[in-house]
This record gives sequence, structure tokens and C-alpha cells, in this order.
Amino acid sequence: MIDRAYLDSLRARTSELETEMSQPGVAADPNKMRGLMQDYNHQKEIAAHAKTFLTLQDTITESRELLADSDTDAELKEMAEMELAEATEKLPAAEKAIMIALIPADPADSKNVIMEIRAGTGGDEAAIFAGDLYRMYSRYAEDSGLKISVMDVNFSEAGGYKEVVFSVEGEDVYKKLKYESGTHRVQRVPETETQGRVHTSAATVAVLAEVEAVDIEIKNEDLKIDTYRAQGAGGQHVNTTDSAIRITHLPTGTVVQCQDERSQHKNKAAAMRVLRARIYEEQQQAQEAEQAEARRSQVGSGDRSEKIRTYNYPQNRLTDHRINLTLYKLDRVMEGDLNEIFQALYEHDVELKMKSQTEEMA
Repeated sequence: MIDRAYLDSLRARTSELETEMSQPGVAADPNKMRGLMQDYNHQKEIAAHAKTFLTLQDTITESRELLADSDTDAELKEMAEMELAEATEKLPAAEKAIMIALIPADPADSKNVIMEIRAGTGGDEAAIFAGDLYRMYSRYAEDSGLKISVMDVNFSEAGGYKEVVFSVEGEDVYKKLKYESGTHRVQRVPETETQGRVHTSAATVAVLAEVEAVDIEIKNEDLKIDTYRAQGAGGQHVNTTDSAIRITHLPTGTVVQCQDERSQHKNKAAAMRVLRARIYEEQQQAQEAEQAEARRSQVGSGDRSEKIRTYNYPQNRLTDHRINLTLYKLDRVMEGDLNEIFQALYEHDVELKMKSQTEEMA
């Protein structure tokens, strides 16, 4: 229930956080300061929405009292009617804003990501499509002021990639890209198709929140590190030294590799970034296994076997199957115009979380 006591508790909490953040020891700990700042901003946001909601409620109550009072003159009654109508119209949106603000923030939303695109069913055409997806995300990143760095790549001789792994850095990257995990299906006529038949191929996308070394502990004795000679497109040697790195995490069997840099040291650092992100994701999924039913109902569950989207070239159509969104501008989407899709996915996710939250509060 949103009342003045609740608003006072929010204000008290923000004051406590301000005091805590001003302590000398906190400023010296960036991770702790970051966590406190996120909590502080979240509490302030909720308090601002709560204040707006209570102000509208006050206006409605006062306007009704004026209209019910026989001593209220006509001019004041007319003003009260206008304020009552305006406040009544705004109240549902204000209540929704509170509900959205009350949804706990995903701590990973502000993190950078590591994306992995792999060709699936469809042979050469699937590899070409994987390359098209990489280009799509690259264009989106460029238009959004994000930085992309390739970490590992396995070229296909027919064009495109059998696999490409890359990092994306910038503001709220995981929040923007986390719904992309899953199977992406393409329907189009390959250039090698002489009879004009539409073929269906697929590629999988994984979006991993990048984590710091302090967020997840990986022991050196749990790692098996191999070096090998990096390969380029068509089997060409990128260089003549064994600079490529393959790391196996023995407890989980997770294997990562990196060969994009000429330096063995840089490749090892990049491979460790990927390894931490994959293990972190596995741990998060294990923790959420008890909530499997709720997880399956949410957008962006991260299930890579789930067909999330179809790209139909003959019809210039994109369909996101999770939210029944269909857009007839595939040409623009493949050039990185993804904001409309991302916003629709985010809003749907918020609606699901609001529904779940309302049921819990009932």
C-alpha cells in the first residue's frame, strides 16, 4: 500500500544511504560504492513516483470535498471539476510508474556483454546468416555509441562465420541486448539456389553478462591452458607463433578459446573474460532452476534452443515469436534498426514482472 508512512520510509532509507556513502572507507571501495549508489538511485526513483501518486490522490480527495460542499462557489467548483478530471486521468499512469519502479533492478543490466553467434542448421547458408547477424549487431552498436571487439572467430569458406565471439561495451549494454539469446531463424533464397526456392537456416545467439574477477572466483589449479597456432579464413595462418589460447575449466568442462589477438597474453586475458561470463551464467541458471516455471514465461529466458525470431527475406518481415511482434522492415533491421524491437521486448518483460508483483502483493 502506497501511503505517507511508506514515502517517509523511502526518504529515511535514502538519508541512511547518503550517510553510508559519505563514510571514508566506502569511497575507497569502488564496488561497494557502486552498489550503494544503485540502491540510492533506486530508492529516490521510487520516492519520486510515490510523491507524485500521493499528490494526485490528495488532489482528488480535496476536489471531491469542494464539490460536495454546498458553500463552494460556482467558480471554485468549476476549477475543482477540472482538477478532479485531470488527476483522475493521471492516477493510473502514476500507479503503474510506482509498480515499475518497485521491480528489483537486474544487477547485470549495467554490465558489458560477451556475445556468441554460432551457425546452426542450414550448412553454408547458416554460416552466412551468422555473419549477417554479427553485422546487424555491429551496426546497432555503431549507431548507439557502443564499442564492439572481436574475441574469437571461426570463418566459413562460403562466407560468414561458423562462430564469432565478441564483446560489447557501453552504457546499460546487458539491459539492451539480454533478450537476444536464443535461436534466430532465417527464410530466404540462397544465392546458389537456381530454382528460386526459399531455404530455412538458423543461428544461435548467446548474450553473457561480463563479470569482474572479483565477482566470480576461478582457481588456477582448475584450469587447463593449451596454446595453438591461430587460423584465418580458409585455413590461412594468422601468424607463425602459437599465440591462440584454449582454456578448459576442469570442474565444469567449460572450454573457451581466443585467437583474434597476436599476443598470447592478450588472447589469454580475453579467453578468461569469456570463461568468467559463461561460468557466471551457469551459476545464475542453477540458482534460478527452482523458479523454472516463472523463468520459462519470461522474455529473454536465455534458452538457446528456443526459436525466438524469424527473419523472412522474401516478405521483408521480421517476427519475434515471444511477443507476437511482426515488422515489415527487415531491410532496416538488418542495418541495425533494433530499437523498436528492444523496446517492445523490454515493455513486455516489465508487464510480466508487474503482473507477478501484483499477485505477490495481493
